[in-house]
Amino acid sequence: MKVITPERDEQRDAWLARLCADVYGREAGLAPLVTFTGTRQILFAQEAARLWALVDDQGRPGALALLILDATGTGMSLRLHASPGGDRESERRLIRELAQKAPLRVDAADQDEEAFFQRCGVNRWFAAPGGRRIGLARRHPAQRVDDLAAPMAFDDEAIVRRFKHDPHFFEQEKACFVERLAAFPG
Repeated sequence: MKVITPERDEQRDAWLARLCADVYGREAGLAPLVTFTGTRQILFAQEAARLWALVDDQGRPGALALLILDATGTGMSLRLHASPGGDRESERRLIRELAQKAPLRVDAADQDEEAFFQRCGVNRWFAAPGGRRIGLARRHPAQRVDDLAAPMAFDDEAIVRRFKHDPHFFEQEKACFVERLAAFPG
């Protein structure tokens, strides 16, 4: 098993489609398509996002992670992560590898997720507004929560509005999502 980033756009998009489908689930409405479209059309185009995978000897991803640069370009946030086969150990190995090599930030939704990230090697934790917990890998330069810059982002609502006002764009993105999801190595 090794950690790689996709070499071709088609491969990257297939991995992204699968990651969005795994994170949001099959009954998530437009959320997977909005994230897929915004990440491809905006974050990848601006080189503000990078997709990583833990792959086996045949190049099949056992875990996927999407990292987003922060606004200052000094840190990266783990935006999405999943294991297509449901293998939490592969997911942990991937995030551990990323935490060792990148200035990684993670946001934990609850104590279980914080414990998972701690097993991934994320050991500096801060309390954030709203009861959230933010974890930083050792390479992240922030020393306190006030030092953290917001991750780069796209406007979900603007993408939904474009889908509504531009049916051709919506159908084009939906077809791309479905095609790339089908192209994910099984």
